[in-house]
Amino acid sequence: MSRKFPTNENIPSIERPAKHIIDALKDIGTATVAGSLGHAGFRNPHMLGPVTQNPGKSIVGPALTLQFLPQRPDLFQEGEYADPETQLHRHVLYQVEEGDVVVVDARGDMTSGVFGDMMSTYFRGRKGAGIVIDGVMRDKPNVDKLDLGLWLRGWTPNYHVQTGIFPAAVNVPVSCGGVTVIPGDIIMADDDGVVVLPQSMAEKVIEDSKKHAEWEVYSREKLMAGESLRRYYPLHPDAEEEYQAWRKARGLAPMPSR
Repeated sequence: MSRKFPTNENIPSIERPAKHIIDALKDIGTATVAGSLGHAGFRNPHMLGPVTQNPGKSIVGPALTLQFLPQRPDLFQEGEYADPETQLHRHVLYQVEEGDVVVVDARGDMTSGVFGDMMSTYFRGRKGAGIVIDGVMRDKPNVDKLDLGLWLRGWTPNYHVQTGIFPAAVNVPVSCGGVTVIPGDIIMADDDGVVVLPQSMAEKVIEDSKKHAEWEVYSREKLMAGESLRRYYPLHPDAEEEYQAWRKARGLAPMPSR
């Protein structure tokens, strides 16, 4: 059975967040985002499995998704792949715009390299922000030269359909690292890992992070001076008055009591 020939027209588009949202999130770490989402009822937005391959890199951008499934002879035939345009892992890359993040549900498979040197070079040329795969890639020596933001389980010499999985859909909901990813979700990744931020929660996370960052600066000063952990982390209500005085001395606007 032959699968429908993929085109850009029959692949769903994504709704990208406004630029000011992405810019504001770039100053926030994944730990802060995970905490804010946790307090809002999102118990675990962190992907388990993909880890940074380029320490020091951080990314923020909307998700384009690629779903792999186990190979089945009535759905997948090696012969189909004589025509490169039937390869869905190419078609997710065709959707890439500047700042996008490609998220791949490769089922945690450690034997199939989803992308390699040439695909990664194309992604770099499209100015994508980064790639997140619950699985592996190939061609590490050449991919390393591209200096991409990559969060993966590891590397393999095998190509993407060489073993037991095949790319089945683009821009559909996927599970990556145990977290549901909806196309257009904001992906944030740094050395701590990858978190998934629904666009509907972005403004709240930004506001929470501003408050959190400011009192943490104050608390960090106190802790470095050997002051009480019980009083200054988290900031105890009894310390609120001195915190507001600290803000005023630095010309910061007064904030409502936390």
